[in-house]
Order: sequence, then C-alpha cells, then structure tokens
Amino acid sequence: MKDLRRALLCALVFHFSLFTFHFTNAQVAGLNALTVFDLSSVARTAGLGLDYLALFDNDLTIGIDNPSLLHGGMAGSGVLSVVPMFDGGSMGSLTYAHSFGTLGTLAVGFHFVNYGRFKGYDEEDIPTGEFSAGDYSLIVGWGMWLDSNFSVGVNFKPVLSQYEQYTAFAVVFDAAGSYVSNSRSFAATLMARNIGAQILTFDQTVEQLPFELSAEVSYKLSHAPFRLFFAATELQRWDLRYEDPLHPTTRTDPFTGEVTEESWLAGTADNLMRHTLFGVELNLGKALFARVGYSYRQNAEMRGFDAFNLSGFSFGIGLHTKRFDFSYARHNYHLSQAPNYFTLSYKF
Repeated sequence: MKDLRRALLCALVFHFSLFTFHFTNAQVAGLNALTVFDLSSVARTAGLGLDYLALFDNDLTIGIDNPSLLHGGMAGSGVLSVVPMFDGGSMGSLTYAHSFGTLGTLAVGFHFVNYGRFKGYDEEDIPTGEFSAGDYSLIVGWGMWLDSNFSVGVNFKPVLSQYEQYTAFAVVFDAAGSYVSNSRSFAATLMARNIGAQILTFDQTVEQLPFELSAEVSYKLSHAPFRLFFAATELQRWDLRYEDPLHPTTRTDPFTGEVTEESWLAGTADNLMRHTLFGVELNLGKALFARVGYSYRQNAEMRGFDAFNLSGFSFGIGLHTKRFDFSYARHNYHLSQAPNYFTLSYKF
C-alpha cells in the first residue's frame, strides 16, 4: 500500500507538471500577470539570490517557497518577514506550520505586496483623490515524505489584486518533488510554479500567469563550512535574450560600414547563463551564517552602460538559536535600489 501511494503521488506530480508545461512553453517574460509573486519575501532565500531553497533543514522559511520540503521538524514554527520596498511600498508574509504525522505537514500563510499610495487623475487631468494598490495571497502548503529520501508538495495560492477600483483574482498552484540524500548533504528539487488561471480580470482580458519550470540542487561538502546552491530557471523556454539597444549583438562601424555580429558560441553561452542562479551559505560558527548569491540574467539586463555593477548580486546574514532564527538580506535588483529583507522565525 505504501509503494502504491508513492507511485501514484509521483505520477500525479509528473503528469500535472508535464501537462502544464505543454500549454505554457510559449510564454514571454514581461507579458504575464502577477509576476510579483515570483519574488520570495524570505531573507534567507533572498540572500542566496534564489527563488526557493533545495535544502533539508528545520527552518520553515524553506517550506514556504518549496512545499515538497515541508516536514515535521518545521511544525510549531512561525515566520514573519518584512521587506520595505520603493517609495513607501512594502512586501511581507506570515506563516505557521503544523504536522499531521504520516499524512504530511501543512503550512498556512499570508503574502502581500503593498505598492503604496498614489494620486489619481481623470482623462481631463482633474484630481480624483488618492488610491492604493496591492496584491494579496493566501498560501496553503502541504508536503509529504514518500520515504526517507523522496518527497512531494503542493502550494495552493489564491491571489487577489486590488488597484484603485479595479480587481483581479487568480487561483494558482505550485507542484514540487524533492530528493534528499541519506547524509542530508545533497538535495535536489524540481518545481512547476504558478499553475492556474485568472477567475476575475481587470478589463475582461485574461492574462497569462508567470508559469515556470525550474530545478535546484544544493551540496554541503563534508569538511567545508559552506553549502553550494545552483538553480536552473525558466526550463520551459530556451531563449531568454532580447535585443538590448545599449549592448546590441550586431554593430556597424560608423567609418568603414563594417558589420560585426556576435558569434553563435557567445550568444549560446550568454543565453545559457541567463537560466542560472548561484548561491553560497557560509557557516561562521554554531549560530552565525553569511550568504551571497548571483543572477547572471539580472546583472546582464540591469547593467546599463557599465561593464560591471552589483545588479544581480545579493548578500545576507543569519543568526540561529534554539528558539528563534533571524535573517537579513539585501538584494540588488537594479542600479538605483536594493530592498532590505528582515525575517524572524520562532519555534513555539
């Protein structure tokens, strides 16, 4: 019976992911709704520059974004995250987990993005008063271990968007499967994110949701005080490049008229790197951690005229005690601003 349950669950996750991949592999970045919920509100994840973590730990912040790694050791934990954003906006989440034994572990949370206050005007430029805008999501996550190494999980995320008098509502799922080695030094996750559809739309136009198929691995060296993370993102679509007017792939010499084109190898390597994320978590002692992450794609798209800048780099620290964990991170999304992440976890 146990083997049958394991086989059925694995088949369900695989079939669900494959089915969704077939209908969403033509999406183009920037043309999807609710992409803000691709951003994690958790400091540990943000400090490593990742979308979620593939790591076996009792830290509930892992299970918030990766439901397949929810387990009983996270039960009784609560997590509060706050992220002050730009011009009075903010992002944050509140999550609590409970274990149901062999039936799995449940995490329930609330995620919000507040864009602040705005001044409204009609088509004749007459003030109509101030209004607010925000996205709000209930997150219900369930994770179950099939044996000591394999696990599956699902996040159910109904999302409400309220912009002035305009409202949209979507029902979204994440489905994930993970493998963790017996030593817990290696972990891998395959995840299909943002599966679903809009129920209510802003202007009767149904928008695409930001579906993504991604994979992540982490590895802790036996005698080294750090863990390495690697993620492959946007696996449902190969071409992530676009023609950047600041860095064109084809250039014409203004004096000779000679045309220089980017080589196939350089273009392929650049596109391949845009799918990758890297992170390192360094253990500075029993209770203190340092984190750094890097996104090549973010750096390439936000570099401007500079050959090098800190866009795409993230940094963080973490403090671990018996009852609570505190994490701070700073993620450089672009040249002008870098939000600060604050996360507090408490074991009740």
